[in-house]
Formats: sequence, C-alpha cells, structure tokens
Amino acid sequence: MTDIDLDKIAAAARAAGAEILEVYGRDFEVETKADDSPLTEADRRGNAVIMDALATHYPEVPVISEENREVPYEERRGWREFWLVDPLDGTKEFVKKNGEFTVNIALVRDGAPVAGVVYRPVDGTLYSAESGAGAFKITAGGRAMKIFNDRHYSTEGEVTVVASRSHLTPEVESFVAGLRGEGKSVEFLSAGSSLKLCLVAEGAATVYPRFGPTMEWDTGAAHAVVSEAGRRVLDRETGEDLAYNKESLLNPWFIVE
Repeated sequence: MTDIDLDKIAAAARAAGAEILEVYGRDFEVETKADDSPLTEADRRGNAVIMDALATHYPEVPVISEENREVPYEERRGWREFWLVDPLDGTKEFVKKNGEFTVNIALVRDGAPVAGVVYRPVDGTLYSAESGAGAFKITAGGRAMKIFNDRHYSTEGEVTVVASRSHLTPEVESFVAGLRGEGKSVEFLSAGSSLKLCLVAEGAATVYPRFGPTMEWDTGAAHAVVSEAGRRVLDRETGEDLAYNKESLLNPWFIVE
C-alpha cells in the first residue's frame, strides 16, 4: 500500500488553488458539460497541476478525477487504492464569485477514504486528514489546529444544520422541520462545496443532510477529514458509511453526523 505524504498532496492542492485564483480574478468563459454542470478554464488548469503532481510522486497509483476521462468499472473494479480528485469543487460557487469552492484530493483504499486534503483558495485554509493520525485545520499563516467534534444532533437541543447554497432541496427542508417537531432549536447555516462536511468536522455545524445528487469526488477528501474528526458520513438508506469506487460514482443521499 502507498505511503502517504500529506505535505506533497497539500502542496499540489495549493498549487492548483493558485491556478484557480488566477482565473477567478478576471473574466472567464463558462461551458456546460453533458450533465448540465458548469466547466471553466480553472477546472482544467487545477486538474493539470494535480495530475502532474500525482504522476510525479505516485506514478503507480491510478486516479479518478472529475475532469479526466471516465474510467470504466471493469477497469477500476479491482483497484485496491486510487486517488480521487475534484480540482474545483463548487464550480457554481466559483462562477458566482462567492469564494465557497475548494480543491479536493483523497486517497481511497478498499472503498474508503484514508487520507484527504480540502483546500479553500480564497483564504488559504486547508483541512487535512490521514487514517489514524487525526484531522487538522491549517490556516494561511501555517497555524495547524487538530479538530475533533463529539456532538451528535440527536442528543443536542440546539442543532446547526448546514446545507448547500446551490442545492437546497425540499427533503432537507423536511428534515429541518422534523428536528423542530422534536422540539429542537434549529439554526440554518449555508455553505458551498465540500466545506459543508468540514463545518461538521470542526464543530461549526452539527449535521449536514445531503438529499440530492453528488459524486464520489465531491465527498472523498472531506469524508476523510470527517472520519478522523470523529464524525461519520452515512448512507441515509442503509446507515452504513458511504462507499467508494462503486459501479456508479454517483453517491446515494447521505447524512454527515
């Protein structure tokens, strides 16, 4: 199995972030992919930087990236480990220029994320985690703080629910109504991209219900952070931890708790 050097992965995320910010600071064109999601020059440039870094440091480990060709399941089904990359998670937030987008890089092993970095280019904040080593939030100035959150929404009288600015669904609204029906005081916190999972990991939010479509690359890196911070990302139907390298890379509905 691959020996992980999170410093190298964090450096790749920061380098990709620098490319993304160069595009962010000027006018840019927005294309539409086949699934109607947006695509920009920043997505491509960030992906190129990450792919180059992974090829340099981990040439033997395959990669699944949102911006690469789709890898057929028959080709990847036997992979014990692989890198899972979203070079620009939150392209809609990027286009809106609200700053709530991230660079996500995860190492998945036997169907579970065992390491990950989530980098927010606009303020230089980086979340990182490795299995057994804990989760950390690192500021632009280099200050590292270990994060751990033992709050669970079912035992809290006051619940902070985090949800997406771009993907709020009636099912999430129903979830919030259910909490209030139990007599809980609910605060609603909006955020974009994988930052939503990181907010639960660091304790700024209590729960994140995602009852809408996401892909594995949207969650992998932040899932690693959540797990090492003491929380879980659960399939809403089965109650099991979210699994990776499925035949379909589309995630089921899930709850971060």
